[in-house]
Amino acid sequence: MQLSEEEEEYNLSLSKFESMLKTNKVLFFDSEEFEEIILHYIDMGKAALAKKALKLALEQHPKSTGLKLVQVEMLVYDDKLEQAEKLLNELYAIEPNNEEIYIQKANICSKRDQHEKAVEMLNIALEYTDDFADVYNLIGMEYLFMDNLEMAKESFIKCLEVDLEDQSALYNVVYCFEFLDQNQEAIDYLTKYIDKNPYSEIAWHQLGRLHYGIKEYEKAIRAFDYATLIDDEFLGAFMEKAKALERLKKYKEAIESYNRTIELDDATSYALLRIGKCYEKLGNNVQALKHFNKTVHEDPLLDKGWIAITDFYVRQKNFEKALLFVNKALAIDNQNRLYWKRFASINKQLNLFEEAEFGYRKAVEFGDYQLDTWLYWVDILQFLGEFESAIQTLLQSSEYFPEENEVEYRLAGLYFMIQDTKKAKFHLSNALRLNFDNYIILEDLFPVVWTRKMVQNYIAKHKK
Repeated sequence: MQLSEEEEEYNLSLSKFESMLKTNKVLFFDSEEFEEIILHYIDMGKAALAKKALKLALEQHPKSTGLKLVQVEMLVYDDKLEQAEKLLNELYAIEPNNEEIYIQKANICSKRDQHEKAVEMLNIALEYTDDFADVYNLIGMEYLFMDNLEMAKESFIKCLEVDLEDQSALYNVVYCFEFLDQNQEAIDYLTKYIDKNPYSEIAWHQLGRLHYGIKEYEKAIRAFDYATLIDDEFLGAFMEKAKALERLKKYKEAIESYNRTIELDDATSYALLRIGKCYEKLGNNVQALKHFNKTVHEDPLLDKGWIAITDFYVRQKNFEKALLFVNKALAIDNQNRLYWKRFASINKQLNLFEEAEFGYRKAVEFGDYQLDTWLYWVDILQFLGEFESAIQTLLQSSEYFPEENEVEYRLAGLYFMIQDTKKAKFHLSNALRLNFDNYIILEDLFPVVWTRKMVQNYIAKHKK
């Protein structure tokens, strides 16, 4: 790729400066060359070299406003705001129409969390600048700091009106639309933007994302296709396209798109997992399993990978194999509630009830408060004859589900089992009030209680 004349001069200046540092000879640079050298080092995060260049620059050009503004920028960068402000005021007295002075004043205000004042300064900068896009972008960022997304959005739109190619403004505009829940407006905006700039792969990709967000998968795929036609190495677009194809049950095409992301970059556990899921949907269990195994090999900490293998074997009713993999997962992370719940349900299928009870207990201990987890746990405690523990567990669950008839019916049944008729009637009354028709729970789970005349009479009385 051939460099432009400007870039060649810039590279020459840079190498000339660096060779000067090595030889300790002092060479002459004009002030603009120095500005570019200093800003290059700031951008590279090489603060010491930037300071060295600035010191030499000011020795050679003590009156240069441009260099003094770079000095202000470096003072702000070092949080020396008062020194920066003092220098800015001196420059303002000499050049009150220099837009860079107002931009740096805004920068200082922003650092002090005075964002409204920063916007005021930037609006003055607009009166003097030739680079409107840059200033509108800065105004948009200040509005983002103030959480005023409507005004931020307007500023980024103005920036794009001046400079269609400003990618950060384009991302920010879409971010504002999405944050404001204005998906359709965002789609309308991007459609108009694409009319003006049809070769913007970023715009097509963002348009695809928005269509995907409102479940317009066909339109999303079309947009991602354009993005990948413009840039055939656009990893994000291939990934999103694959997700949309999966939603449309076009699993073979989805696999192709996921595989393209793997060609472009190293395989990600996410892509491998999704390919496995697609193969499973296509009934190709060998390839599904192969990719699930690759997923956990690629990222052993990704719980979705272990869950995919475990669930695969559960669906095959191969519970021994499922247990093997859930145990491997627990060996890596024994505080994962999703693993423990599977450990419990697999052991339950294998009639290993004590292990199942332990699994449900652990799942709850690590934050699984779903109703079915509590109920499975309680039903196993009841099966094991641990009625008191089952009652305590249900009372604990009722803190999360205070008006849940399934909890109340079980409490009634268990209290009848331990001969605490007063509490049993209280909970049965609650259960019947909450959902009368579910009294079948008593019949299913507590046949001994169900046959009692007192219970039958109680239910009959409530029916009236």
